Amino acid sequence: MDIAGQVVMITGAAGTLGRAVAAAFAEAGARLVLVDIAAKRLEASYGAESDSKLPLVVDLSDRSAIDTALAVATKKFGPVQIVCNVAGGFNMGPAVHETTDEFWNGLMNLNAGSVLNVVRAVVPAMLAAGFGKIVNIGAMGGVTGKGNMAAYSASKSVVIRLTESLSAELRDHGINVNCVLPSIIDSPANRADMPDADASRWIAPDALADVILFLASDKARAIHGASLPVVGLS
Repeated sequence: MDIAGQVVMITGAAGTLGRAVAAAFAEAGARLVLVDIAAKRLEASYGAESDSKLPLVVDLSDRSAIDTALAVATKKFGPVQIVCNVAGGFNMGPAVHETTDEFWNGLMNLNAGSVLNVVRAVVPAMLAAGFGKIVNIGAMGGVTGKGNMAAYSASKSVVIRLTESLSAELRDHGINVNCVLPSIIDSPANRADMPDADASRWIAPDALADVILFLASDKARAIHGASLPVVGLS
């Protein structure tokens, strides 16, 4: 693909999907800005900084921390050209009427607030360059609400709406914005939570990473504002 040499920022880089996305872009020859809040996991996953990778511990709820990280990355590699907003998480919740402000705000900030903060930081440089790719991680759970999933579903629905709005605003400036909608990702956490499920029907992280890599490539240049289901056999 046309990814070689491009500067790619991956949030949630130390997680199961983040590592798979980083591996896919590394194989394609990208220069990686690897962002995560978990310092030990980030170091264990990627080791020290090198000519092709820059691990950075960043709290995505802190706009100033994101700006500082971007300044460090820009000094090393130049402006970020591709952003993969992988950071996020899932929690079953209480019934809607029993949902606390803390629980609601926690998932909304984790899944949607992180995307909003990152794009507010990176888009100005993309506009100046007249080029950029943004791939967000939505979820099939963001399409339809289910019992005890209101906060999660709402947060992922916001990611989908942010993707559509960003695309409408940026498509005429050479910037593609799209998102993927996975079902259940085959991760250690999901296997532990659902030990009796058939994990072979879930989405393999590297298969989802391939779709993200495609959306960040020039082959997807005509795709704007898409929410692409990636459900495997589930």
